[in-house]
Amino acid sequence: MTDEKDLRPEEAEAATPQAGAAPEPDAAPAPGEEKTEKKDKKKDLEAQLAAAKAEAEAARAEADQARDRLLRTAAEYDNFRKRSAREQDAAFGNGVSCAVEKILTILDTLEMAEAAPTTDENYKKGVTLTLEKAKAAFEALKVEEIPALGLPFDPAVHNAVMQKAAENGEESGTVLQVFQKGYKLGDRVIRHATVIVAE
Repeated sequence: MTDEKDLRPEEAEAATPQAGAAPEPDAAPAPGEEKTEKKDKKKDLEAQLAAAKAEAEAARAEADQARDRLLRTAAEYDNFRKRSAREQDAAFGNGVSCAVEKILTILDTLEMAEAAPTTDENYKKGVTLTLEKAKAAFEALKVEEIPALGLPFDPAVHNAVMQKAAENGEESGTVLQVFQKGYKLGDRVIRHATVIVAE
C-alpha cells in the first residue's frame, strides 16, 4: 500500500476530489430512447387533442340544445300571446253581442215610435235623437245593420218568414220587405234580419 507522500503530484490531484467541482453529467440518451420519448410525447399530445375535441363537441351539442329550447320557448310564447289575444277579442265580442242583443228590442220599439204618426213634434224629435245616439253607439262598437231590402235572400244573415209574388218584376228570392232589422258584429250575426222574400 502506498502512502500519499509516495504519490506524485499529478496522481495526488487525480486521487483527491476537488472542492466545487461539478458532478459528471448524465450520459446522453441512446438514439432508441430518444425516439421512444418523442413517441410518448406525441401520444400525450394526441390524447390531449382528442379530449379537447370531445369537450368542444359536447359544448357545441349543449349549445345547440340550449338554442333549440330557446327557439321552442319563444315559439310557444308567441303562440300563447296570439291565442290570448284571440280569446280576449272573442270574449269582448261575446260581451258586446250579448249587450246589443238585449238593447235591440228597445231600439225596435223606438223605431216603431218614430214611424208612428204624432202631432207632438218635441216627442218625435226626442225619439229621433235617441235613435241617432243609439246608432252612434253601435258604430263605436262596430255593430252594423245587415243590408236586406232589394238584395237576394241569404240564409246566413236573413230569416224568411213569408214568400209573396213579386209586384215590380223582382227576381225570385229577392227580399221584398224587412219586418225586423238584423245586426252583426264583424262576421258574427247578432240577430238575423226577418224578411219577406219574392216567390
